[in-house]
Amino acid sequence: QVQLEESGGGLVQAGGSLRLSCAASGRTFSNYAMGWFRRAPGKEREFVAAINWGGGSISYADSVKGRFTISRDNGKNTVYLQMTSLKPEDTAAYYCAGGRFFGVRRADSEYDYWGQGTQVTVSS
Repeated sequence: QVQLEESGGGLVQAGGSLRLSCAASGRTFSNYAMGWFRRAPGKEREFVAAINWGGGSISYADSVKGRFTISRDNGKNTVYLQMTSLKPEDTAAYYCAGGRFFGVRRADSEYDYWGQGTQVTVSS
């Protein structure tokens, strides 16, 4: 089992920045690819970003490319999502997820473990 806990969400004005963190405990964090997903009110959960176990392979949704940066620190068992130039349409609950596979994947069904989520609200 891997336990994941997100933090860093909050209320920010459009154009602002936030950094989300996801701390992992349990099994060896470095064995897992990690992803960030989000769910806006009334919408399906969508892929945001993913990073492989070593950090050498990364993928972003087109909607966040150039604004968000995913990274990980295996020594701290933590994955981060640095969000800049935030827009009201980025408002959502953000979830981190872990999966034991090679490379990066965008489908939420590929991930085995999920955090409880952290709310990000961007005001216009």
